[in-house]
Amino acid sequence: MHGLHARLPKHFVLEERLERYADVIEPAPTAWRGAWAEACHPLVPGQGAASYPRVVLDLGCGKGAFAAALAASEPQTLVVAMDAEPICVAYAAQHVTEAGMPNVVVVAGDGSRLPEYFSPGELSAIYLNFPTPFPRKREAARRLTSAEHLMQYRPLLAPGGTFRLRTDSLPLYRFSLEEAARAGYQLRWSSENARADFPDEPWSEYEEKLSAQGATVYAFLATPGPAPEQLAPREPRSLVDYLPQDLADMGYVPHGMEATVVNMRNYEAKRRAKVGSPRS
Repeated sequence: MHGLHARLPKHFVLEERLERYADVIEPAPTAWRGAWAEACHPLVPGQGAASYPRVVLDLGCGKGAFAAALAASEPQTLVVAMDAEPICVAYAAQHVTEAGMPNVVVVAGDGSRLPEYFSPGELSAIYLNFPTPFPRKREAARRLTSAEHLMQYRPLLAPGGTFRLRTDSLPLYRFSLEEAARAGYQLRWSSENARADFPDEPWSEYEEKLSAQGATVYAFLATPGPAPEQLAPREPRSLVDYLPQDLADMGYVPHGMEATVVNMRNYEAKRRAKVGSPRS
């Protein structure tokens, strides 16, 4: 789900990694729909059945750093760390195992199929950290913050449940705020510098890497409000529509939009040169 792909170390064998950390991986998430809290609770001899009071989803978990940190800060919460990339699943399972977090289960799953994995009201929160932005218009439906996806998440959230986005992409952030409003979500807060506003929040490895490159973290937290009677249709939009007008002032370019911004800058430079060149 991420635009940043993990580099494989030498002698990395995916199948061997998946087998080594299989104890924390759930390869068939549809089997536990409606039963995650009970099925994943550690068994304590003589104490009978138990369950986690909260189940949260780290959607697009990457290498698992955020999921492990969140689980450590909330030991009574079950964190379902999901990613569609098998390499990320292997890394996340290794991270969780080495961190010794019993309240994390790593899942190979597709973000567009969440209603198949979770029953209505089963999730207390959905975290979406640094998702692939899919900037082109023809890819708009793949953005996990589109109104259509957000409508899918609504019934899965318990009353008062939340959806939280963190991204380095100001265009995706602005697009997502509009889409959240279309899907009937109500903002609890929004931030154009989330690391400064929430310094104690767990980091993901993508946030560390992109922040080191000069990224600002944009974020918001929202909860489903009254559902729209009908989702108003909208033409697919490119994230280019959300870029600042003067690209020369852009210092950091959002990940996934580098080539687009370079092309636009080159086009503008050529246009200005042509306008300013003397006629022969």
